[in-house]
Amino acid sequence: MNNYGESNGDLNVHEKQVEGHDHGENGDGSGNGVILGIDGGTTSTVCVCIPFFPSSNTLPKPLLVLGRAVSGCSNHNSVGETAARDTLEEVMAEALSKSGSNWSTVHAVCLGVSGVNHPTDQERILNWLREIFPSHVKLYVKNDAVAALASGTMGKLHGCVLIAGTGCISYGFAEDGREARASGAGPVLGDWGSGYGIAAKALTAVIRAHDGRGPQTLLTNKILKALCLSSPDELIGWTYADPSWARIAALVPEVVSCAEACDQVATKILVDAVQDLALSVKAVVQRLSLCGEDGNGFFPVVMVGGVLEANRTWDIGKEVVKCIQEQFPGAHPIRPQVEPAVGAALLAWNFLMKESTENCHS
Repeated sequence: MNNYGESNGDLNVHEKQVEGHDHGENGDGSGNGVILGIDGGTTSTVCVCIPFFPSSNTLPKPLLVLGRAVSGCSNHNSVGETAARDTLEEVMAEALSKSGSNWSTVHAVCLGVSGVNHPTDQERILNWLREIFPSHVKLYVKNDAVAALASGTMGKLHGCVLIAGTGCISYGFAEDGREARASGAGPVLGDWGSGYGIAAKALTAVIRAHDGRGPQTLLTNKILKALCLSSPDELIGWTYADPSWARIAALVPEVVSCAEACDQVATKILVDAVQDLALSVKAVVQRLSLCGEDGNGFFPVVMVGGVLEANRTWDIGKEVVKCIQEQFPGAHPIRPQVEPAVGAALLAWNFLMKESTENCHS
């Protein structure tokens, strides 16, 4: 499969731990400052620090990652605003420290954070960032799906991204800058194609089978064994003791195993998930007319998240692509060559270059 990123200049990424604070002596361009890219999700938050090259229209190959740090959840809807803010500040500070940089060397920051669903969410985070960084630092706050899209297109905002991990969302950009999204509203509002949605349906199926309200299923023994429980009754206590989305989503491999063993209940859960995920992509494609007037136009579909990377006989990602291409044959699936945090950093760099060009022409 050709990677859409290659047409934009595919970049290999090398992580380089820089010792000391005199970046100009390292020959890596970081003497001009750095850019931070953050991917903040429901499960974890990743920050990368890359050098800023102000006089170059293209990034070097391979792209250097000067520092990388990982922390916990930064979705304010999941952990609250204070905890989310602490996590983001912590992960940025660690990435800067590992790169031998500090807050004053930062030229731009791009946060791709889950839970950013409205301009008020963006403004809240921007106000907090303005308290940390000097006024000259360019700050960009996007939904984490935007960073994931950029990780597949190497910073170009065009096409659609489908994220299916603990949660799920589809997000897209047209060439003229219009954007649209589908799903991503959380488990209560029906992200059924997500890891949480798949596993929650499996747990429900086990309880229904135990009650006699549903068919017997291999999911019962498979899930009980995975959780070291002896009876479906114990699932109730296990579930509500800590209703973490990620904790429940971790059961997806058990559902896939049962589907591979031809269990009809598990198979239906996965088939329904495929339909839900494909439908969210189709909704974005149609709203943005990504497929062109004839419906056959080429556009990238970036595939991100553990649910889509099963590498099993029952391949959810492969089935989703098949379902999308039945309606939109020009859909071109991409497996990103860099992580979403790097995508966020590339976005920040592209935003800076665009602003620089516009300033030169004004």
